[in-house]
Amino acid sequence: MNQDSASEASGEISGFGIWKGFKSLAVQTMSYYTRGCLLSSRPLLLLLATVTAVALSGCTRKSTAQISPVDLSLRLKTPFRFAAYGDTRFHDPNDTEAANPPVRRALVQAIADVNPAFICFTGDIVYNGYDAEDWKVWDAETSVWREKKIPIYPALGNHDLHGNEQIALGNYFQRFPDLKGSRFYSVRIANVLMLVLDSSLDEIAGPQGQWIAGKLDHVSADVDFVFIMDHHPPYTSSSDEKKLGGGHSVRPREQALAQMLEDRQVHARYRIVFFSGHVHNYERHEHGGITYFVSGGGAAHAYPIERAPSDPFQSKTVNYHYLLVQVDQHQLTVTMNRIDLSSGKAVWTQPDVVKITSPAAMAVSHLTQGR
Repeated sequence: MNQDSASEASGEISGFGIWKGFKSLAVQTMSYYTRGCLLSSRPLLLLLATVTAVALSGCTRKSTAQISPVDLSLRLKTPFRFAAYGDTRFHDPNDTEAANPPVRRALVQAIADVNPAFICFTGDIVYNGYDAEDWKVWDAETSVWREKKIPIYPALGNHDLHGNEQIALGNYFQRFPDLKGSRFYSVRIANVLMLVLDSSLDEIAGPQGQWIAGKLDHVSADVDFVFIMDHHPPYTSSSDEKKLGGGHSVRPREQALAQMLEDRQVHARYRIVFFSGHVHNYERHEHGGITYFVSGGGAAHAYPIERAPSDPFQSKTVNYHYLLVQVDQHQLTVTMNRIDLSSGKAVWTQPDVVKITSPAAMAVSHLTQGR
């Protein structure tokens, strides 16, 4: 059964089907009534009004369920580099509570200046997904990317779905027509397979969970790295207690997703790398052979994190930033590019740089060293 059929089986009944049921019920009811059944006019009218309301709502309602996910591709050769970050909250530039507009604009320009092959968003592109004005700010402030024809691969964040979900998704897909309505999708790029997820949907069960498992079951032999892009992080040292002004605890379903990925990584010939956002800072975690990046420093209201002593990256400050990822054969380098505008002038630093090697390259290295 395809996903559209599955949606119908799970309750997504078409308006036409409801109308047929209404027609049949109405005919039967009127038949009983005219034959003298003990139905008063009041109950009959109430019944017909209720069924009519259901029928009309079914005819006009549009489903926001995932259609068949698209499989995109970008023709590149190694080496190449791309930018990744999230939680930009494009919004009214006069509102400095929701985000830091000067930082947001500086990050957009800095990314444009390095000419990445593409840009990945870890969610919360805008402040309110339903708000057409927020999306107009996105249009205006990121125009330089479109002028340079830089492809953008976004993951949906919770803010992107704020308000009426149908309107929010309409605004979102209007900006990203290549997704063809797919809330989760894949991109094949040189030696990379990228799986972009929707963390508002179950990542383990249901259509998205089945899709992820199927993709990981059939990774091509020439893939060195599998990138997972998801809004909610499987690991973070922040918490819902918001001791330092903000933060989010890890949710059980992202923990389950991480466990599934780590179980697979044990025997995989490719290296899994996880990019997320939601937490408005920068974090890096290492678990089960997988490197997890939290890149939510795109300009949304930022806060420090009470980091665990074992965290690979330590910082007591706010970290507005973007990640620049250099991809080579069997190896990639991820550099955190941090911006500080507190002095009124942009100060750029690179407080975290990490190299990640594919299992195949590590195996060759061990054989060479053993000779």
